[in-house]
Amino acid sequence: MKRLRDSWLLDGLIAVALATALELQLLLGDYAGGGLLDAAGGLLLTLPLAARRRAPLAVAGIFAATAALNAILGGGLFAGEPPPFASLVAGAVTFYSLGAHTEDRPALVGAGLGVAGLWSAVIATGPADAQSFLFSAGLIVATPWLVGRSMRSRSLRVALLHREQLQRERVAVGEERARIARELHDVVAHSVGVMVVQAQGARRVLDRDPERAGEALRSIEETGRSALTEMRRSLGVLREEGSGAALEPQPGIGDLDGLVEDARGAGLEIELRVAGEPRALPPGIDLSAYRIVQEALTNTIKHAGATHARIAVRYGERELELEVSDDGTGAATANGSHQGHGLVGMRERVALYGGELWTGSGSDAGYSVRARIPLET
Repeated sequence: MKRLRDSWLLDGLIAVALATALELQLLLGDYAGGGLLDAAGGLLLTLPLAARRRAPLAVAGIFAATAALNAILGGGLFAGEPPPFASLVAGAVTFYSLGAHTEDRPALVGAGLGVAGLWSAVIATGPADAQSFLFSAGLIVATPWLVGRSMRSRSLRVALLHREQLQRERVAVGEERARIARELHDVVAHSVGVMVVQAQGARRVLDRDPERAGEALRSIEETGRSALTEMRRSLGVLREEGSGAALEPQPGIGDLDGLVEDARGAGLEIELRVAGEPRALPPGIDLSAYRIVQEALTNTIKHAGATHARIAVRYGERELELEVSDDGTGAATANGSHQGHGLVGMRERVALYGGELWTGSGSDAGYSVRARIPLET
């Protein structure tokens, strides 16, 4: 933002400086034409340069039109031999900016307007020769424009190389985080395995050898503390930069009411049905179930064009079933392609616990997401 403000300030200063210089030249020099006409024309040639980066084609068009009209009306902006120096500088800055800050087609259109406007000024000011045409088209338009195109090409190459470097760095970071995740799994799995074995040993000798059982419990405590430290350290590396720690408790099925209220606030009518006896779920399943419903509702609000949705939660004896259906454009999205990474994330969460996920047209048209998650693996 600061860089943008600085560029606007610089462009404004350039425009004011050139306007002042041109007006002084017109006032103090010996140029044909009317004073008021030239003064107004000088301002139109220079002050639009304040927008030379934001609207370079418009600035070039104003310059070309001003040059042609001033000459046709008998002004002196391009009548001298040579014309006022500040007007030449203004033209050079105008067409350099056009070449440096626009795409190919607008740049070519602006250059054509510049050449046409300056040639019209040359013809209107008296007998014209080839040198006058080459001077106006070459010095004021073509040369600065080509320099601008060259600078643009160079800056685009630098930006492309920078993006490629950032992409390589992101890939490298992703690979490293995946490696760390594998290491986290190995460390925690090994530590938990050791703790289980030690707990079994402590239980077996608790009655006949309490001292030995106490040693096993102390070892369990140390192993657990070490595993927790390693897990925190690894998770600190895995967190995205600037994401911060998740200090709030993770949501679960019990938080669906808040999710429903948020969706209603977005204009979606929602019906929530719960079947079976609600009970405490394993933390991972609880979080995954909430995220599946959350993602399905997000897709409904963003993509389905639905007005009504239904959430069904059924607590089975050995499994949890979820269904989110809507009355939106189910036929157009039956393949689930509109859901992008959201559908992939839901499948991964369900597969993690050996469950199943179905997506497609619902029983009442619209779109439906159904998930079955075993509560025992």
